[in-house]
Amino acid sequence: MRLLITDPTSVVADHRDVVSVRAEDESGSFGILPGHADLLTVLAVSVLAWRHADGRTGFCAVRRGVLTVLGGREVAVATRQAMPGDDLDTLEHVVAAGFRAALDAERSARVATMRLHMKAIRQIVRFLRSGPNNNTGTPP
Repeated sequence: MRLLITDPTSVVADHRDVVSVRAEDESGSFGILPGHADLLTVLAVSVLAWRHADGRTGFCAVRRGVLTVLGGREVAVATRQAMPGDDLDTLEHVVAAGFRAALDAERSARVATMRLHMKAIRQIVRFLRSGPNNNTGTPP
Protein backbone atom coordinates (compact mmCIF):
# COMPACT_ATOMS: atom_id res chain seq x y z
CA MET A 1 0.00 0.00 0.00
CA ARG A 2 0.97 3.60 -0.31
CA LEU A 3 0.91 5.79 2.82
CA LEU A 4 0.85 9.54 2.30
CA ILE A 5 0.89 11.94 5.27
CA THR A 6 0.67 15.67 4.58
CA ASP A 7 0.39 18.85 6.61
CA PRO A 8 -0.45 22.30 5.20
CA THR A 9 3.13 23.02 4.18
CA SER A 10 4.74 19.71 3.26
CA VAL A 11 4.59 16.01 2.53
CA VAL A 12 5.62 14.49 5.85
CA ALA A 13 5.75 10.86 4.71
CA ASP A 14 5.28 9.10 1.39
CA HIS A 15 5.91 5.34 1.51
CA ARG A 16 4.89 2.84 -1.17
CA ASP A 17 5.83 -0.41 0.60
CA VAL A 18 3.50 -0.30 3.62
CA VAL A 19 1.77 -3.55 4.61
CA SER A 20 -0.24 -2.27 7.60
CA VAL A 21 -1.31 1.00 9.22
CA ARG A 22 -2.62 1.59 12.74
CA ALA A 23 -4.49 4.81 13.57
CA GLU A 24 -6.91 6.19 16.14
CA ASP A 25 -10.16 8.10 15.78
CA GLU A 26 -12.77 9.08 18.37
CA SER A 27 -14.15 5.52 18.45
CA GLY A 28 -10.77 3.98 19.21
CA SER A 29 -7.78 2.38 17.56
CA PHE A 30 -8.09 0.52 14.27
CA GLY A 31 -5.90 -1.20 11.69
CA ILE A 32 -5.75 -1.07 7.90
CA LEU A 33 -4.40 -3.86 5.68
CA PRO A 34 -4.13 -4.02 1.88
CA GLY A 35 -7.55 -4.46 0.28
CA HIS A 36 -9.35 -2.52 3.05
CA ALA A 37 -12.70 -1.04 2.07
CA ASP A 38 -12.78 2.66 1.27
CA LEU A 39 -12.88 4.67 4.48
CA LEU A 40 -13.03 8.26 5.63
CA THR A 41 -12.55 9.14 9.30
CA VAL A 42 -11.43 12.01 11.50
CA LEU A 43 -8.31 11.21 13.51
CA ALA A 44 -7.80 12.14 17.15
CA VAL A 45 -4.55 13.56 18.50
CA SER A 46 -2.57 10.35 18.30
CA VAL A 47 0.38 8.47 16.87
CA LEU A 48 0.04 6.63 13.56
CA ALA A 49 2.07 3.46 13.21
CA TRP A 50 2.87 1.49 10.08
CA ARG A 51 4.94 -1.47 9.01
CA HIS A 52 6.95 -1.70 5.81
CA ALA A 53 7.21 -4.87 3.72
CA ASP A 54 10.72 -5.47 5.10
CA GLY A 55 9.46 -5.38 8.72
CA ARG A 56 10.60 -1.86 9.64
CA THR A 57 8.11 0.24 11.56
CA GLY A 58 7.41 3.94 11.28
CA PHE A 59 5.57 6.39 13.48
CA CYS A 60 4.07 9.83 13.08
CA ALA A 61 2.32 11.95 15.69
CA VAL A 62 -0.64 13.82 14.23
CA ARG A 63 -2.60 16.71 15.61
CA ARG A 64 -5.99 15.51 14.47
CA GLY A 65 -6.62 15.07 10.78
CA VAL A 66 -8.56 13.22 8.13
CA LEU A 67 -7.64 9.68 7.08
CA THR A 68 -8.88 8.21 3.82
CA VAL A 69 -8.45 4.74 2.37
CA LEU A 70 -8.87 4.62 -1.41
CA GLY A 71 -9.24 1.40 -3.34
CA GLY A 72 -7.58 -0.63 -0.62
CA ARG A 73 -4.20 0.50 -1.97
CA GLU A 74 -3.72 4.05 -0.71
CA VAL A 75 -3.95 5.51 2.80
CA ALA A 76 -3.81 9.30 2.88
CA VAL A 77 -3.69 11.46 6.00
CA ALA A 78 -4.17 15.23 5.94
CA THR A 79 -3.39 16.89 9.26
CA ARG A 80 -2.69 20.33 10.70
CA GLN A 81 0.58 19.22 12.24
CA ALA A 82 2.61 16.02 11.99
CA MET A 83 5.90 14.88 13.43
CA PRO A 84 7.46 11.65 12.16
CA GLY A 85 9.89 9.67 14.27
CA ASP A 86 11.49 6.32 14.90
CA ASP A 87 10.98 6.17 18.69
CA LEU A 88 7.40 5.50 19.72
CA ASP A 89 7.91 6.43 23.38
CA THR A 90 9.21 9.89 22.49
CA LEU A 91 6.34 10.56 20.12
CA GLU A 92 3.65 9.32 22.47
CA HIS A 93 4.84 11.14 25.57
CA VAL A 94 6.40 14.35 24.30
CA VAL A 95 4.77 15.18 20.99
CA ALA A 96 1.24 13.95 21.68
CA ALA A 97 1.26 15.74 25.04
CA GLY A 98 2.40 18.90 23.27
CA PHE A 99 -0.40 18.58 20.71
CA ARG A 100 -2.96 18.16 23.49
CA ALA A 101 -1.55 21.21 25.29
CA ALA A 102 -1.83 23.22 22.08
CA LEU A 103 -5.45 22.12 21.68
CA ASP A 104 -6.19 23.16 25.26
CA ALA A 105 -4.53 26.53 24.63
CA GLU A 106 -6.68 27.02 21.52
CA ARG A 107 -9.82 26.19 23.50
CA SER A 108 -8.82 28.65 26.23
CA ALA A 109 -8.19 31.33 23.63
CA ARG A 110 -11.62 30.70 22.09
CA VAL A 111 -13.27 30.98 25.51
CA ALA A 112 -11.40 34.22 26.24
CA THR A 113 -12.47 35.62 22.86
CA MET A 114 -16.10 34.67 23.49
CA ARG A 115 -15.96 36.36 26.91
CA LEU A 116 -14.55 39.50 25.33
CA HIS A 117 -17.32 39.50 22.71
CA MET A 118 -19.98 39.05 25.40
CA LYS A 119 -18.50 41.90 27.43
CA ALA A 120 -18.59 44.15 24.36
CA ILE A 121 -22.20 43.20 23.63
CA ARG A 122 -23.20 43.93 27.24
CA GLN A 123 -21.55 47.34 27.03
CA ILE A 124 -23.41 48.11 23.80
CA VAL A 125 -26.73 46.98 25.29
CA ARG A 126 -26.07 49.05 28.42
CA PHE A 127 -25.30 52.08 26.27
CA LEU A 128 -28.42 51.60 24.12
CA ARG A 129 -30.65 51.20 27.19
CA SER A 130 -29.39 54.42 28.70
CA GLY A 131 -30.66 56.28 25.62
CA PRO A 132 -30.01 59.91 24.69
CA ASN A 133 -32.52 61.27 27.24
CA ASN A 134 -31.10 59.44 30.24
CA ASN A 135 -29.65 62.05 32.61
CA THR A 136 -28.41 59.74 35.32
CA GLY A 137 -24.98 61.26 35.21
CA THR A 138 -23.31 57.89 35.08
CA PRO A 139 -21.37 56.79 32.07
CA PRO A 140 -22.81 53.84 30.17
